[in-house]
Amino acid sequence: MSIIEIKDLTKKFGQFTALEKVNLKVKKGEIHGFIGPNGAGKSTTIRVLLGMLKADAGEVSIFGKDAWNDSVAIHEQVAYVPGDANLWPNLTGGQVIDLLLEMRKQKPNEEKRQHLMKLFEFDPTKKCREYSKGNLQKVLIIAAFAADADVYILDEPTSGLDPLMERKFQTHLLELKEQGKTILLSSHILSEVERLCDTVSIIRKGEVIETGTLDELRHLTRMNFETETMQPIQELENMPGVHQFEQDGNKSTFQVDKEFTNQVIQVISQYEVIHLSSTSPKLEDLFLRYYEENEERADDHE
Repeated sequence: MSIIEIKDLTKKFGQFTALEKVNLKVKKGEIHGFIGPNGAGKSTTIRVLLGMLKADAGEVSIFGKDAWNDSVAIHEQVAYVPGDANLWPNLTGGQVIDLLLEMRKQKPNEEKRQHLMKLFEFDPTKKCREYSKGNLQKVLIIAAFAADADVYILDEPTSGLDPLMERKFQTHLLELKEQGKTILLSSHILSEVERLCDTVSIIRKGEVIETGTLDELRHLTRMNFETETMQPIQELENMPGVHQFEQDGNKSTFQVDKEFTNQVIQVISQYEVIHLSSTSPKLEDLFLRYYEENEERADDHE
């Protein structure tokens, strides 16, 4: 069952098309990663989803309700964390957290609130003007996680957090998933997406260019190989399916399209192998490859 569903979403600002027929689905209880370079359309998509912007065309819904017309009802069940925090400078962090929870017409869960402040090592007594960017972000994260929500929409939520706080954030997000919560995570931290997400959509210049599970997307990417043999392997450099071949004496590194892995192994096995390792591609490899290949296709059509 899809909790979040976007069909052929188009959004323009004057003559500029920010989103072009974007499609995206997030099922109940999954974490869906939404990645792309700056300016790709991630935040615009999220703002349409939250009813902050009206779509020019297409259908956008949460819980089967229209994101624009039913935004008030939807917001009662949705928690949102933006990537940039512009908070009231004269209020304390604790006051802002309480205010954000009260705006949801929810009675604050003091036990949960205290647990989250301890978890993120947050001092709620300081005024917002005294906080670093990371602590301002903690205000938004704690307010969202303390809310009683079914859906979490997170737009670069760990921006400004140090690595330890990022790890705590990720652990808590996985706990929410175990509770059956539905999460849309927009992030530029690819290792974060790789660790957390069940499915991923890649957006570029306002268009979703690929979507699927991590395993499905990895299937389309190349394996990374490192070899060391008694003699240099000459045949690999010009073999079909082998890319970015580099050789230093008897050592070589290269990438292989998965469908050619067997042929490459057969060639390597003819030599006396000292070392051989292969690793699955990281999400970063996947993203860069798709971005670069689509950029090349776009240039070819210009």
